[in-house]
Amino acid sequence: MARAGLMLLTVLVAFLAIWSSQEKLMATGGAEDLVRPELQDQKSMNGQGNLRASQCPNACTRRCSQTQYRKPCMFYCQKCCNKCLCVPPGYYGNKQVCPCYNNWKTKRGGPKCP
Repeated sequence: MARAGLMLLTVLVAFLAIWSSQEKLMATGGAEDLVRPELQDQKSMNGQGNLRASQCPNACTRRCSQTQYRKPCMFYCQKCCNKCLCVPPGYYGNKQVCPCYNNWKTKRGGPKCP
């Protein structure tokens, strides 16, 4: 019984240590360091508002070039680009580079932007 109590206490202390370190990371803004290194330089290039509306079609053509659902991808990408003036780098993912693009959700809570 004492062994089980000691094991539970050890797990609890480990959990608290992990939770505390995550809280400190979020409080200091250290979450920005979690972006992959190759995207750090692109962050300044693709941040919110760095594109002009006239650049959206080319950026969306690049973003949607690998999908089999090209027409809806282009429609929503251009809608998002015109609002956010930003398109994440690459064909998929990397949305953390562009917060507006990443945080715009549908009524159901799913991602609006491809």
